[in-house]
Amino acid sequence: MVSKVKRVLIGRPMKSAEIEGEKLSKLKALAVLSSDALSSVAYGTEQILIVLMAAGFAAVWYSIPISVAVLGLLLILILSYRQTIYSYPAGGGAYVVAKDNLGVSTGLLAGGSLLVDYILTVAVSSSAGTDAITSAFPSLHDHRVLIALIMIVFLTLMNLRGVTESASVLAIPIYLFVVAIFVLIISGVIKYLMGGAHAAIPELGSTVSNISLFLLLKAFSSGCSALTGVEAVSNAIPNFKQPSEKNAAATLVMMGVILGCMFTGISLLAYWYGIMPSEKETVVSQIANSVFGRGTIYYMIQGITALILFLAANTAYSAFPLLAYMLAKDKFMPRMFMARGDRLGFSNGIINLGVLSAILVIAFHGNTENLIPLYAVGVFIPFTLSQLGMMIRWIKLKPAGWVTKLIINTIGMLTTLTITMIFIITKFSHVWMVFIFLPIVILTFYQIHKHYENTACELRINLQDEKPETKSSTIIVPVAGVTRVVMHSLSYAKSLTDNVIAVYVGFDDEDIERMEKKWEEWNPGVRLIVLRSSYRSITRPLIKFIETVEWKTHETDHLTILIPQFITKHWWQNILHNQTSLMIRAILYARKDVVIATVPYHFQR
Repeated sequence: MVSKVKRVLIGRPMKSAEIEGEKLSKLKALAVLSSDALSSVAYGTEQILIVLMAAGFAAVWYSIPISVAVLGLLLILILSYRQTIYSYPAGGGAYVVAKDNLGVSTGLLAGGSLLVDYILTVAVSSSAGTDAITSAFPSLHDHRVLIALIMIVFLTLMNLRGVTESASVLAIPIYLFVVAIFVLIISGVIKYLMGGAHAAIPELGSTVSNISLFLLLKAFSSGCSALTGVEAVSNAIPNFKQPSEKNAAATLVMMGVILGCMFTGISLLAYWYGIMPSEKETVVSQIANSVFGRGTIYYMIQGITALILFLAANTAYSAFPLLAYMLAKDKFMPRMFMARGDRLGFSNGIINLGVLSAILVIAFHGNTENLIPLYAVGVFIPFTLSQLGMMIRWIKLKPAGWVTKLIINTIGMLTTLTITMIFIITKFSHVWMVFIFLPIVILTFYQIHKHYENTACELRINLQDEKPETKSSTIIVPVAGVTRVVMHSLSYAKSLTDNVIAVYVGFDDEDIERMEKKWEEWNPGVRLIVLRSSYRSITRPLIKFIETVEWKTHETDHLTILIPQFITKHWWQNILHNQTSLMIRAILYARKDVVIATVPYHFQR
């Protein structure tokens, strides 16, 4: 039953040889890996305006130069990550760059930040998508957490079906969003030029008495939330069709151009139409309402915007499993993240991402505004470390044109570092948990790595000197009576060695006498040891007996405890029987010199 449901939800298993068919073309990759960055235009401008409103409506004109500064940083990041793609074509992005040039600890800081960021990407995207829905349908506002969780489940299942299939399905709404935003921008510009915008807006360059450099920097850093997701392409290079690095670089540039145009357009329209941020309605919703009114086109734009905000999480579903795979390959995360699922995706990474982001949505009650600062810090730390790592690389290698590349990365590093510091200083109450969580994540990485190193050391043998020891074998079979289960177990034990001991634990003289008499009558050719239990415990006297035999035979014999166990036909029948065999096995697992084996006997009715 479970298998059938699984097949319906995620499809048929795929052969390993089909992996090449799961690689992405540029158009599909643009949809899958750029959805996070492209969708951020729906809230990037809004974050700038929220900060500027602290100085009053007269300060909203600053959103235009701030947007230009954000575009300048976008250009630097695109150029920088394009260089990273060609320098590290195996993928990994900031984690690999930082580890290679700045050391393992710095690499783990970048990797840990990115993992946290991808979890936050899913949480922020699902929450932002829910906000878009509740802007159009306010009656759903109280159900925003449930709506976000439903979308996380949907995206998790889609990605478990495979990269190509999810890309084919998700590409349509993502490109519809791009078209819808450009329609909104073009229509809004035309209406403004024709005098259709009647809002009284402050002139560009007008004096605002209570504005400060600190407030402007805070607004700039908030607007930079629109740049999250830019690094995803460099992380997921292995997902591209060959030549993978060339296709990845082209996809990155396409994403930068589209994102820059949409962000500029939304910022201009928000200024021209005098849009102010509202808790009940998003900026994009207000712009669409001003341009088209609350008609069919408005609801289409809102519906597509909500959908793309949900689907923005798909960027994380593409990048998180690959980054987890690389960390697991370097022995900093559990090996399960290296395993491909039925559909050739890293399914353990996909499932863990879905579960963790769902927990985050519940913990923050789907509040996007509280999540975005945490989200932005999580991505700007890797931005900064990646830029710094590339600077070190150019200084060390000095390839052709390295000075220009160094200047680009230096400007980018200083800018992203400044933004990170502004976020930390201005929104410390929202991001303080990063300083607790990230050290815990890095410490966990090191503990996992230490375990794997210790495991390898324990398992490693000297091929020249160490050979398997030749020992005889002693098998102890705990028995509860003379039954077919016991006969089945003794038959198997005798096929392995002649040194078989059956052990029976009795509670009173009558039980012991009855067992000894029945055993003698049966005469299976195996010696029976009877132990008396004064406290009605089976395990305590049995363990003491095993310890005695182990002490006497540990140098000459392998000691095996062969536990008979019957398997009922129906699962519910297990509760009708004492599970003594499970208890014995659980206790014996802690003993390092004892082999534990179970001989199952299946009931037919």
